Amino acid sequence: MVSLAKAWTVTFYGVLALMVALGMWDVFFGYEENKCSMSYMFEYPEYQKINLPHKLTKQYPTYELYLYGEGSYAQENKNLMLTGIPVLFLPGNAGSYKQVRSLGSIALRKAEDIDFKYHFDFFSINFNEELVALYGGSLKKQTKFVHECIKIILKLYEGQEFAPKSVAIVGHSMGGLVARALLTIKNFKPELVNLLVTQATPHTAPVMSLDSYLTDFYRTVNNYWILNSQDIKLITLSVAGGFRDYQVRSGLASLTRLSHETKTLSVLTSAIPRTWASTDHLSIVWCKQLQLATIRAFFDLIDDDTKQITMKPKKKMAVLNHHFVKNPAKLFEETPNIIADLTGTSKWVPVKVTKWTFMAFNESYAMYFAFPLSNHRKTYSHMYCRNSMLDTHSWIYGCINSVSMCTQGVDLSWKSELLPTMKTFMLKLHDYPKLSHLVVYVPSTNGNKFVLDCEFFQIELRTVQLPVTHLFSFGLTSRQIQLNSNGLFYTIPLLNFGQIYQAFKIDIKSKCTSTKVEKDNVFRLHIPWSHEDIMTTSRAPTSTEIPLRLHVAQPENDSHVAVLHMFTSSDCRYEVTVRTSFLQILGQVIRFHGGALPAYVMSSILLTYGGQLQSLISTGHCLDYTIMLDREAKPYKVDPFVIIMKFMLGYNWFKQIWDNFFLPELDAIFLNTQSMCFPLVSLILFLFGTSIAYWGGILSSLSVRLLSSLWLTFNRPSEIPKDPRLITTRLSFLIILLLLIGWTTCGALAILLIYLYYVFKIIKLYSSLTTLKNNPDMIPNISENNTNNSIGRREKNNGSQQNTNSNVHPSDVLPITAVIDNAEDNFKMHLTIVNLVIWIVLLSMPSLVYWLKNLRYYTRLIPDPCKHLSFLLVPTLGILGNSDIVLIKSSKILKTAAQFPVLVAIGVVAFGSTHLYRVPYFVVIPLILHMLSNI
Repeated sequence: MVSLAKAWTVTFYGVLALMVALGMWDVFFGYEENKCSMSYMFEYPEYQKINLPHKLTKQYPTYELYLYGEGSYAQENKNLMLTGIPVLFLPGNAGSYKQVRSLGSIALRKAEDIDFKYHFDFFSINFNEELVALYGGSLKKQTKFVHECIKIILKLYEGQEFAPKSVAIVGHSMGGLVARALLTIKNFKPELVNLLVTQATPHTAPVMSLDSYLTDFYRTVNNYWILNSQDIKLITLSVAGGFRDYQVRSGLASLTRLSHETKTLSVLTSAIPRTWASTDHLSIVWCKQLQLATIRAFFDLIDDDTKQITMKPKKKMAVLNHHFVKNPAKLFEETPNIIADLTGTSKWVPVKVTKWTFMAFNESYAMYFAFPLSNHRKTYSHMYCRNSMLDTHSWIYGCINSVSMCTQGVDLSWKSELLPTMKTFMLKLHDYPKLSHLVVYVPSTNGNKFVLDCEFFQIELRTVQLPVTHLFSFGLTSRQIQLNSNGLFYTIPLLNFGQIYQAFKIDIKSKCTSTKVEKDNVFRLHIPWSHEDIMTTSRAPTSTEIPLRLHVAQPENDSHVAVLHMFTSSDCRYEVTVRTSFLQILGQVIRFHGGALPAYVMSSILLTYGGQLQSLISTGHCLDYTIMLDREAKPYKVDPFVIIMKFMLGYNWFKQIWDNFFLPELDAIFLNTQSMCFPLVSLILFLFGTSIAYWGGILSSLSVRLLSSLWLTFNRPSEIPKDPRLITTRLSFLIILLLLIGWTTCGALAILLIYLYYVFKIIKLYSSLTTLKNNPDMIPNISENNTNNSIGRREKNNGSQQNTNSNVHPSDVLPITAVIDNAEDNFKMHLTIVNLVIWIVLLSMPSLVYWLKNLRYYTRLIPDPCKHLSFLLVPTLGILGNSDIVLIKSSKILKTAAQFPVLVAIGVVAFGSTHLYRVPYFVVIPLILHMLSNI
């Protein structure tokens, strides 16, 4: 019966661990292949270091400013007599200043194409590749340095004919957040920055809140932008990488909630015209398609009068929308000429059919195909045309009161849209009642081959609603529709789809009458409440699979529906099937909430820890970690209390009491503001966290046993290691030394060292325990010696009229079997503490890595997020290393110590699932009580 229960437990936690692994696999590997082309330099890149004032280099010894150049351009600017338009590149977390080369090289090639009528000077800052996404203590310092660099850059242009008064900034990752933080500097002049482009920047919240400095920096920046949204004039473009970027999920890059919609634009690379590809966190800075779109936008932003980037907000937004949202396959014009002359020797051909196809090849003269609209207005609602010639010329016009031809027409090409393999145009007939004809222009092809298709249709007949399957169908059921007409365009609204926890797979199968020639198809998943469209191209007949999941949930006041647009072939019939993807749902859970897993893991371990202390009271023994975890780590001990707190905070009187006690915001409420609420997400994360705690405990136990075996090969102890006192001189010296290390260098280093010491004590304990179990002949001698020693000490104490036995270890007055039992109980308790503290060590590692990386510049980490924690943890773990179960069982505060882990487990989930830096301080509380119970 016991083995069956154990097998069930192993199976249960094994399935949960498998689900976690599948979710992580979907996040890290379940995305499209990299479709970006690499950006190459045509000449050797050079980075010229800009000499900074001595005062600045002394204040910021690790930071530098560079000017990018290639070939003759680099040589001509050695003396820094610059005449271009300044652009400043800010690298992000662990980013290099050399990442500017893709933008700089493409901009240089573009300037050469126009004979340097305009050109850009790209500067880049070396932040010493600091880990600012993990350690927020240097973000303010970076911001102030950028401010100084902007002023230095602008001084380089003084005396020039068209001297710039501002710079454009391109910020990658955390560099984009630093750029936004410039506005929070007290003496900063907002007009110094005329445009901000961020790439894969987590704007709304940090990926993981590992220290309070990072959280405070975000709060300062975002609160400023929200409160001053009407006054901030800086036009900002935020570009996210999509599902390939697993380091910064794209929802964090949205600026929708942080600024006025007329001044910011948030897009995904998968939706950007001519890019149409998801990028990972690094490739977003070298993806050729994206950098080309960015440089095209930069050149279109230039004002002919000032030779600098325009100061007109409307033009800036128009250019950004043209290149990053909807491109009509036309060169940007601020005031486009809508009226076009249709004169010349071109041939006019009337077209009276409702569906028309023309294949152009080696046409020696241009032609106009005129479609009369009056005959079709009563029967059809729309006209659709597409052209496989992807040039930037006008190709479709509207004529007013024309019979067979017109001399002037309205250029409707501005309303067309560029797709990966075609440009398309959709005309709603009722919106243009004065148009008599629609004219499609075909130029002389000169050997080029392309195809034009047009058709009139009723939109209701081409719209087929497809409700998505239920979340808990697990892919076992599907919904399917058949498209049996011979249309060129279909609209499929995806009903009931708008939450981030939903994930589906759409399978599109095509059957064509002619299989000899493959037909180009384009499928666009359009998300109307955010620019995160996905383009998928295929060649019919074939089967195409499209993942269906969101980066941003549908806003509550938004009634739009996600739509699948199908640009199809008239020779084919299509079958569209949607089914729930359980794997991608797990991926969404990990993608949006994986950062909270450490809090749930530690919550489960805390419940186990409390259960072991309770078992000392009830049975006198400490039960095994895995057994107690399975018994005590239950969601109903934590989740209901968090739910009740969340519910009560909806009442103003309770919220006022809450605020009067200066309690922080509940993390569950913070997730609500970020639209990140899954059904039962806390339960799911608790189960996932428990499984990680279970297998982590097994792994740590095996590791300690293995290390103990290695220790036994070098040293064979003859007795259970024990200290006559809880706090020895050696331990006192070690604690003082580690406290000095934490104070003068890095708190995380002290935490790591005391943890290694604690593990070493456990290894020695288990080594002795193993020796005694395997060598029973040693037990009588040890028993006799211990007994004699204890008698001698008792006689000495009685002779001196002392009642205290402070120098007598509990094992000296117990039978040998009880000594071994106590040693086993001690090992079990210590092992649980090891499983708990290892997560504190892991959460403190980012600041340690940051300190080690900058050790050549300074030996003391300022500010240090782990300094105060080390002052609490070092003496606590040091004393716990000498603790004994016998002393704990006789302690008066054991009941209190046993109750606190449960309360702390609730606090960890309530206040630490998003703000992870709070979790170690919660965990230290029961450890301190445990330590005090030994005294």
